[in-house]
Amino acid sequence: MKIVRFLLGLLLPPLGVFLTVGVGPTLLINILLTLLGWLPGSIHAIWVIAKHEERMNTERRIY
Repeated sequence: MKIVRFLLGLLLPPLGVFLTVGVGPTLLINILLTLLGWLPGSIHAIWVIAKHEERMNTERRIY
């Protein structure tokens, strides 16, 4: 599922962000960045997805 989110973040940035964090300010920021251009939206989406994965891995290590 992680790879699918990264691919969607690259191809359809708002969808990748939505599947990662749901509806919220992060999704709205990504939609605005995508409207400005595909590249800013994709960069933001990949960053959001990577940070979410990093946070999930960190939480799993805490006992």
